[in-house]
Amino acid sequence: MIQSMTGYGKAECEFQSKKITVEIKSLNSKQLDLNSRVPSLYKEKELDLRNEISRELTRGKVDLYISVDSVDEDMPVTLNSKLVKGYYQQVANISKELNLPLPDDIITSLLRLPDVLKSEKQEVSEEEWAALSSCASNAIKTLKEFRFQEGIALEKDITERIRLITDLAIEIEPFEEQRIIKVRQKIQQGLVDLMASDKLDQNRFEQELIYYIEKLDITEEKVRLANHCKYFMETINSPDSNGKKLAFITQEIGREINTIGSKSNDSDMQKIVVQMKDELEKIKEQINNVL
Repeated sequence: MIQSMTGYGKAECEFQSKKITVEIKSLNSKQLDLNSRVPSLYKEKELDLRNEISRELTRGKVDLYISVDSVDEDMPVTLNSKLVKGYYQQVANISKELNLPLPDDIITSLLRLPDVLKSEKQEVSEEEWAALSSCASNAIKTLKEFRFQEGIALEKDITERIRLITDLAIEIEPFEEQRIIKVRQKIQQGLVDLMASDKLDQNRFEQELIYYIEKLDITEEKVRLANHCKYFMETINSPDSNGKKLAFITQEIGREINTIGSKSNDSDMQKIVVQMKDELEKIKEQINNVL
């Protein structure tokens, strides 16, 4: 059962006077590319969170966001007046240099600048770490469920296109015999035009025809294509989601389709090959998002 690399998970919990929110989202990537935005309060546990995500998600471009809000209106807050004055002086200097008036809401703007307002620094207890870890685990679980549901839709689409490629390969067969007849007639007519028919060496003609037809024979390519498609279905139905392996198999499928196209030498066969290539390209696009 395949899984998508696209997913989103969110979990919230409350610990004492804090509301902790953990959000994780992922997109497709060849390997794990993890970015995190964690409050300074939890910085020392960031590595543990990243390791947990790496174990659970394995691949994808993953973004981790953690936010903490106070649910206690009486939580003590400290105003860094020295920093506010420093910000104000710099803004005033720039205003003077540019000959621009200071805005009326300058104080409001200054209060929004980094580190101006700070809650009293609190030690993070083991219980709070446990709450944060549990919240992160729930977010990861939600994201994995999202990936699983996306994988079901992906699998349905991909398997249908593999079935179409298999059916199209069968549709080629009627044109193969007609193609051989056309090739034989074309070669024979060319020889007749070049020399009198009574001088034509029929044995030599048959030998040349067999050699030419053997170069156009696509039996081996069709057998390999059928085997690759069968192997693809076995892999996609396996318990593990292995997008890289499926990508390798699609490369082999494409190689056989291209060879069939180069050997077809028939407009009707070429049309079918183009349809097969179109389905394969759509499969490749989908495989890029498979875990």
